[in-house]
Amino acid sequence: MNKGILALAVALSGINAAQAGEFDGVWLGARLGYNQSDLSGWDKQGATAFGLAGGYNWNVESFLLGVDGFADLNGKAAHNPGPVNYGSRALGFDGKIGVPMGDWLPYAKLGYVRTSGNGDARQISGGGAHLGLGAEYKFTPELSVSGEYARANATSGVTRLNNDNFMLGLNYYFDTNNIPYAPQIAPVAKRELPKVPIEVPVVKEESKVVVKEQPKEVWKTLLEDKPVTFTGVNFDTKSAKLLPAADTRLDEVAEFAKLYPDAQLQIAGHTDFRAGKSKKAYNQKLSMRRAAAFKGALVKKGVAAERISTQGFGFEQPVADNNTEEGRAQNRRVEIRSGIREEKKVRVTE
Repeated sequence: MNKGILALAVALSGINAAQAGEFDGVWLGARLGYNQSDLSGWDKQGATAFGLAGGYNWNVESFLLGVDGFADLNGKAAHNPGPVNYGSRALGFDGKIGVPMGDWLPYAKLGYVRTSGNGDARQISGGGAHLGLGAEYKFTPELSVSGEYARANATSGVTRLNNDNFMLGLNYYFDTNNIPYAPQIAPVAKRELPKVPIEVPVVKEESKVVVKEQPKEVWKTLLEDKPVTFTGVNFDTKSAKLLPAADTRLDEVAEFAKLYPDAQLQIAGHTDFRAGKSKKAYNQKLSMRRAAAFKGALVKKGVAAERISTQGFGFEQPVADNNTEEGRAQNRRVEIRSGIREEKKVRVTE
């Protein structure tokens, strides 16, 4: 990077976006809904269904990939002709692909399920494909609700047991990004003060001439500390996902870190004030997640994690008016602070 680009970075630059999405990480959930089932030759009936699920998600470019495991218990119902009274159990796992859209995640699932009948259908069991479609909504950083349709079946001989499930879920996300980091302050160089010579006259005995040492001027090199601040990366409402527009800023910060390998970076996350003081804890955690997301992006660019500290300030440090949409957008941000040492030559007398 030439001096012109570096000067632009030092004179207040911005930062980039990591691909840390709203739905990344480990999650667990409970589900409740409605099941429709039928056996070959019997009618289709409905019953209550409930279950547990969990898995892990991660972002890849603009998509979300996941692996899920689940266990569903479908209640018994009387099916005709017969009547035959039965329900089913289903255990399985899926691969998932979705497209994150802020707080929303529409997704599709495909996997394997082992289905077993109970009651009058307990002799029916078998494995097969598990298909699903659903959507999820994140209403806090840790909690989401989901709606999902899934289909599974089992076959024993010529008898086939089919299940269609319509489930609502409540899910909890374990926030792996929200680990507080102790601030690491860049060391401050001690400034060398110019030496001020003390003139000591040399007095010779009696008739000898008094000789004074003549001063001379020399150039001294001093180290001067100069603060550096990067700003300009903003977020969608309630989101800690960095936007594509911040890519250029990330490159500038990573290049700065490369040019100054001894510089420490402090990342501060902020939110707007629209949620009000009653949401102070929520905004504090959200600001930490924004700072952690940017740190993750820098680490992917090759900046050592131990050089980066993160802090969250919630809505306590606005830079614009929270009563306007434009102002709130400016307040949803992260800022990076660092410092560099520059040499400065001064002329001194000694």
